[in-house]
Amino acid sequence: MARGTFTGGIHPYEGKELSKDKPIKTVLPKGELVYPVSQHIGAPAKPIVAVGDHVLTGQMIAEAGGFVSAPIYATVSGTVKAIEKRRLATGAMCDSIIVENDEKYEEVEFKPAKPYEEMTAQDKIDAVRQAGVVGMGGAGFPTAVKFSPKEPDKIDYVIANCSECEPYLTSDYRRMIEEPELLLEGLKIAVSIFPNARGILAIEDNKPDAIAKFKELTKDEDKISVKVVKTKYPEGAERMLIYACTGREINSSMLPADAGCIVDNVDTLCAVCRAVKEGRPLMERIVTITGEAVNEPQNYKVRIGTNYRELLDDAGLKCEPAKIISGGPMMGFAVFDLDVPTTKTASALTCLTKDEVSALEPSACINCARCVEVCPERLVPKNLADAVEHNDEKAFLKMYGMECCECGCCSFICPARRQLTQLIKGMRKIQLANRKK
Repeated sequence: MARGTFTGGIHPYEGKELSKDKPIKTVLPKGELVYPVSQHIGAPAKPIVAVGDHVLTGQMIAEAGGFVSAPIYATVSGTVKAIEKRRLATGAMCDSIIVENDEKYEEVEFKPAKPYEEMTAQDKIDAVRQAGVVGMGGAGFPTAVKFSPKEPDKIDYVIANCSECEPYLTSDYRRMIEEPELLLEGLKIAVSIFPNARGILAIEDNKPDAIAKFKELTKDEDKISVKVVKTKYPEGAERMLIYACTGREINSSMLPADAGCIVDNVDTLCAVCRAVKEGRPLMERIVTITGEAVNEPQNYKVRIGTNYRELLDDAGLKCEPAKIISGGPMMGFAVFDLDVPTTKTASALTCLTKDEVSALEPSACINCARCVEVCPERLVPKNLADAVEHNDEKAFLKMYGMECCECGCCSFICPARRQLTQLIKGMRKIQLANRKK
């Protein structure tokens, strides 16, 4: 079978052997839980509880603040201690609801609005919206909005992003191995929303056991198939995955729906299944705690709002990490304070014994063109970075700088150790802010 792929990309050290064979471990949080109201792209959620209120697990504590927004639910029972700004893993401060955990974990009763068999496509979308489901593999785009394109009959493919190409991360892999039926049911639900869609499980070829498992599960499925894609970073990026699976291309001004595709990651589709069939809101996710500095790398089933430090304390440290990253080493960001909450989009905490980036001094470009060879968007990162250093916004835009997906391939491969991605990312933020004005 031909393996789907794309132009460019790199093969960094995977690091997955540290945690890929560690079964999902459930942890119950202690102390206070912090729920930032901005855990998704779009308008922040609006608190609907007050200080002193008693809440139950599964009770809505913040409602969606607009169409592109998502509600937030308590993941433990307890008392609302405060509504104030708290720090996120990014370092930013965000309005948050703080709940003091009573460690009783009393739940509300979960039930769907309608029996699944009686649900229309809109009923399913409404259930996903009510449950607060967002994209859990990236920026947190509200899934109900993704499921509501202008022309649903033009959606040809719903792609389950099972590639998990980011080094070290194994949370999606463990879901695939331990709860394959839940993922498959979530994909079936997503496919059923669109009259002409087919489902694709896109799995990198470094996961042969997962490929075999899903081929067996889908052998009698007419509308669901497994697509084996080549192991290469950033295979799991939305644009790259769509091209690898369908041959269709999109750019920064397009949505996947414009190419007839919907893409959701593993955890998101599992949450979709529970939202539609059980009426259960999004309250937990799988988080990988890993890296050479971790004593016992693990994949944890975490209640959203749990403090990162609790997870790292459970896994333990072999030594003082040189760098701690929220996410993976390619697209994650360094963390300077572990007293921050896990959110809907928290995928991992990677603790490294060496900080290779800080140890190497950038030097002058040697015009080797390696950054051009690996760029999945077929840009010239060296020239874009030069334009940024000269503050030449017109040149940056003329060279299609806004098409950069910030994957980090150019910085990774650069022998001169230039911070190409960082420069380009900074200019992209400026341009996006200018567009909003």
